[in-house]
Amino acid sequence: MYRRWHRSYPEGVPYEVEIPSISLYQLLEQSTRDFPANKAVVDGDRELTYEQLKDACDRLAAALYRRGFRKGDRMALMLPNSMEYIISYYAVHRLGGVVVQVNPMYQPSELKFLLQDSEATWLIGCRAQTSKLDQAGLADQLTVVYADDASGQPGDLFKWITEENNELPPLDINAQEDLAVLQYTGGTTGTPKGVMLTHFNLVSVVYQTFVFSGGLRKPGERILGMLPLFHVYGMSRMNTAIFNGQTYICMARFEVNHLLDLIRQHRPTIFPAVPTVYIALLNHPGLQPGDLDSIQNCGSGSAPLPVEVIREFERKTGLPIMEGYGLSETSPTTHVNPVGRRKVGSIGLPIPNTDCKIVDVETGMRELPPGEPGELVIKGPQVMKGYWKKPEETALVLKDGWFYTGDIAKMDDEGYFYIVGRKKEMIIAGGYNIYPIEIEEILYQHPAVGEACVYGVPDPYRGETVKAVIVPKKNTSLTEEEIADWCKERLAKYKVPRWIEFRSELPKSTVGKILRRKLLEEEQEKQRLSGEDRQEESGSPESGER
Repeated sequence: MYRRWHRSYPEGVPYEVEIPSISLYQLLEQSTRDFPANKAVVDGDRELTYEQLKDACDRLAAALYRRGFRKGDRMALMLPNSMEYIISYYAVHRLGGVVVQVNPMYQPSELKFLLQDSEATWLIGCRAQTSKLDQAGLADQLTVVYADDASGQPGDLFKWITEENNELPPLDINAQEDLAVLQYTGGTTGTPKGVMLTHFNLVSVVYQTFVFSGGLRKPGERILGMLPLFHVYGMSRMNTAIFNGQTYICMARFEVNHLLDLIRQHRPTIFPAVPTVYIALLNHPGLQPGDLDSIQNCGSGSAPLPVEVIREFERKTGLPIMEGYGLSETSPTTHVNPVGRRKVGSIGLPIPNTDCKIVDVETGMRELPPGEPGELVIKGPQVMKGYWKKPEETALVLKDGWFYTGDIAKMDDEGYFYIVGRKKEMIIAGGYNIYPIEIEEILYQHPAVGEACVYGVPDPYRGETVKAVIVPKKNTSLTEEEIADWCKERLAKYKVPRWIEFRSELPKSTVGKILRRKLLEEEQEKQRLSGEDRQEESGSPESGER
């Protein structure tokens, strides 16, 4: 079916691509057959070829099978980016198991909810997590396999791999129906939800992005794996790297000095990142000319990247950043900027096999014309099966095959899409709709602003008003008046922040995304405490006075 954005596709990119009904494990199987001696994983001073990686996965799968792990069982992976994670991930998929993604930084209460909700019966993790599991009271529910021992040396995981295990059941996976991953959302609205992603969902994204980027496998390319593998964006880039026969360079946790060391040592060619990584590099005094010369492809996702950051990064390095878009519920990719046809500030074009439309926020039924903002809805093979054990919540977002993203976007005449904001983050002040990202773009243009986050706070007259929280760049000074004047010159009066706060840092997710919801929660707590103080001062009944 022809859509407006197809006219902007690079020459030779098809509107539709045939997606094979295969499992994630078969991506590894294909690359091992095609590129057995290629370097697959680099983790510190450890390396594996594709042949060695597949052998380790098969041996671990056999060890798990021998101990009772079966198709459909849920295996929690609570590991940083590492060789252990990659081996475990594909070993579980060899047996038709379901990977439950777990952030290693989760605390006992978070672990208890996620592991009980997912009904995981196995967990692969690090010995340092033992006390958290004990505090969560999960000992009776889980069979735990440790990647290390008490001294930090290889643990049971590698002992099992070296066992003489070779009994494996036939590969038995219905790619379109069988779950591959339970990817828990961040819980921005209530408790986290388990997104059910099938093998077909995740393989679809690999093929869709492969075709959109030219349809040529590039074995030997090196991808810097700094995005957490327990996050859907990082996991997807790992699957793509394995499909292409590329080398995945593990980075356990983002730290800008360590990042520069890895870049200088391994000379990656592919650099998928998030906005805060680009901001950190821009502001780092140690970034030297030539440090990024090996990189041929810079990608950004997870959160909108301010236009001014893109321009400044490109002025400093000469590297264009290609923005894309996706969500946990879409495996994750739905939009990508085409190479050579990028539009700065746009998330790009829907990738092959993906249909999109912008609908009115009120009813979600009326399709809007180009240029008019509304809710972005998506249909395609990468859209999730639903939320785990939550049919009612699934029905709220999946309607007639369309996934309602909750993101406010607009499309231009050439079919490029632009994210304006989150439906639930929209500020309504005096009847005007205000999108935080629009104000943040203006703030990032100020030469002394390092990071910024904008949100709405209650206002007795306007309903809501705009607040900006700003992290100044190092060795600079800013005042509220200076920021207000800057915005007044560039924004309509009702969009100018009424409240401005300066901080040394902003709360971020493990993938580096600024957590607007944390700031909102802090604001709500301030309002609550302020209200209690007022009640006490006025001698209200709640204060105990009469």
